[in-house]
Amino acid sequence: MNMASETLFAALANTTRLRCLVLLLEYGELCVCELTHATGAAQPNISRHLGQLREAGLVTDRREGLWIHYRVALGLPGWVIDVLQDTAKGVQGTVPFSDDLAALQAMPNRPGAPRCA
Repeated sequence: MNMASETLFAALANTTRLRCLVLLLEYGELCVCELTHATGAAQPNISRHLGQLREAGLVTDRREGLWIHYRVALGLPGWVIDVLQDTAKGVQGTVPFSDDLAALQAMPNRPGAPRCA
């Protein structure tokens, strides 16, 4: 898979998209409701940004019942993975990224429960 550098950096330039990518790198796979809960953003906003990340080739999705789960796309070029991992490491422990992780860890009714929060 090829990816133009401007595609990656345009995706990373938006805070909501970057926050979602950092969470996905940490957890592997998350549903829209988890990303909404963690970031405090409205569901349509998160879904729109996830759609943009999907169009850029950075994430993939799968449906499971009521939930749509996202993950970082497999097969990304090594340099893209390096940039994503280095970025996640660089923002680790800083607000809003640390707040997102804490909120997700405290989230009640995570997927797999009868209802998502």
